[in-house]
Amino acid sequence: MSMPASIPPLPAAEPADVREVRELARTWADASGLRGWLTTVDHKRIAKRYVMTAFAFFALGGIDALIMRTQLLRPENQLVGPDRYNQLFTVHGTNMMFLFAVPVMLAMGLYMVPLLVGARNVAFPRLNALGYWVYLFGGILLWVALLSDTGPDTGWFSYVPLSGPEFSPGKRVDVWAQMITFTEISGLISAVEIIVTALKCRAPGMTLGRMPIFVWAMLVTAFMVIPSLSMIATASQMLAMDRLVGTHFFNVAEGGDPLLWQHFFWWFGHPEVYIIFIPATGFISALLPAFTRRPVFGHNAVVLSSIATAFLGFGVWVHHMFATGILQLASSFFTATSIMITIPTAVQIFCWIVTIWTGRLQFTTSFLFILGFFVTFIIGGLTGVMLASVPFDQQVHDSYFVVAHLHYVLLGGGAFPLFAAIYYWFPKWTGRMLSERMGKLHFALWLVGVNLTFFPMHLLGLDGMPRRVYTYPDGMGWTGNNQLATAGAYVIALSVLAFVGNVLWSARRGVRAGDDPWVSDSLEWGTSSPPPPYNFARPPVVQGRAPLWDRTPDAPVVVGLATDRREILVTTAMDAEPDHRHPDPEPTIWPFVAAIAVSVFFIALMFTPWAVVFGSALLFPPLVAWGWPRRPNQAPGVTTPAEGGA
Repeated sequence: MSMPASIPPLPAAEPADVREVRELARTWADASGLRGWLTTVDHKRIAKRYVMTAFAFFALGGIDALIMRTQLLRPENQLVGPDRYNQLFTVHGTNMMFLFAVPVMLAMGLYMVPLLVGARNVAFPRLNALGYWVYLFGGILLWVALLSDTGPDTGWFSYVPLSGPEFSPGKRVDVWAQMITFTEISGLISAVEIIVTALKCRAPGMTLGRMPIFVWAMLVTAFMVIPSLSMIATASQMLAMDRLVGTHFFNVAEGGDPLLWQHFFWWFGHPEVYIIFIPATGFISALLPAFTRRPVFGHNAVVLSSIATAFLGFGVWVHHMFATGILQLASSFFTATSIMITIPTAVQIFCWIVTIWTGRLQFTTSFLFILGFFVTFIIGGLTGVMLASVPFDQQVHDSYFVVAHLHYVLLGGGAFPLFAAIYYWFPKWTGRMLSERMGKLHFALWLVGVNLTFFPMHLLGLDGMPRRVYTYPDGMGWTGNNQLATAGAYVIALSVLAFVGNVLWSARRGVRAGDDPWVSDSLEWGTSSPPPPYNFARPPVVQGRAPLWDRTPDAPVVVGLATDRREILVTTAMDAEPDHRHPDPEPTIWPFVAAIAVSVFFIALMFTPWAVVFGSALLFPPLVAWGWPRRPNQAPGVTTPAEGGA
């Protein structure tokens, strides 16, 4: 690749000028104390908040699950009544899908994508901050509702007419609908951040063909997020209007259609599974080189498989609706696409197997979680193929077999790779290693707990136990498997406690990691661990698919970016050629204030349509202050993009 004159070659070992680094540190530093906490626009700090908040919601959802499993430990148990149980399983499912699984995957991208592409920040850092605050306030709304006995109680997909005004009076479903809006706004913001950062902020030389597989996975996921989350956000507002202002989108008596809700929801709901799964495949592809000491086999095949999965993921939603009486021809089509979508996933799995088979393996905790993914996810995939068959699906519809399948897919295909990624990137985030001994204990308990909890549910479903029942009669033959599942749930809880203890201890007292403890190939390890606020003092120039392994001794770096003000390099979307320099926004309080206004707006809408008026008036001032133009602080002697410079 011929480099522009503004990017002179420099020895790889030559450090940036000390004065330059100190000035960058001052320029990119956040304010101290509470002010800095509320105003930061650093993608790393915001992403870590997403991850920690998502795991806090994960813990709360796990407590929900333990209560439910304890209730089902024996027949005719009276630990909780039917109303409380309905709230528990609705909040559990809603929490795990909308407040944990999707946000934590997007948050991993928000942290790692800028580092992996050699950028100093995400594309729109203030918007990124707004997304986190909206997500946090939406989650608080859901849990305050549950604790005040007004939690939603119609299931995590809130089917109409059960969730309509005639069957669900009060504010329980309204809380669910508005919480969905909160989280989808946040998710859409995260998707935009990832797309623009991956396409326009890559380091020079990182063509699309050299872009890391994990970045490809996050880019594909972000493109899935925009249509799918837009659909459920629209549908939730339609449901809210049916309930609050008397529209009839889903009221069959007035020309509406209850099945319309199912089409809307599952057109979002099944792609959501892949919004969770595709980043997980990116984790595996990012981690395997470090633990096999070789690049991933079939780079292009893995990337194309992710893209194919995304396209097919939008064509399988009706397999959730086989029991609704749809036409046989439609059932056949969606059976075919539901089976077809296993092909690109199988291609990826075989590429990973070849990588492992031909590599020099290091059995770290991260690698063990990858192996656990293979075992657990394949079981979930096989039961998914079974459910794609209409006759079998109709036999086990709304039974515990479906619950078992869903959890095998989400925990096997999402949680195992997520834990592997956390053990791998924790030293990047903190500068310290997680304990391998505690990590392997965590893995063993997690593997045993997941299988002990959810494998018996297959048998319960085949024996006819319906899901969502708060108790069951004695003599049905379900007690033994329910007791196994409950024991497994407590083993999962022990594994999570081991993980949390490991994180808390290692963050303060863990072994210092150094900048690149894994001797990895990807660009995030080319800066210090943890990274400085500006990520890279001199952004690198990429010379191959494995930037650190392919780097030559005379590898060039980017120069010409300002050090006395925040500035990022914008490159072309296809070939990552330097295009222009762009000012990066300073920290500000206005995203936080705007998020408060958004929260007041949507919560007030549950009580009065006049919230559209005063909520908009409340939101207008922070948006104006946020976007008010300011005179640029152009330093003397700095060239403009047209005059040259990187």
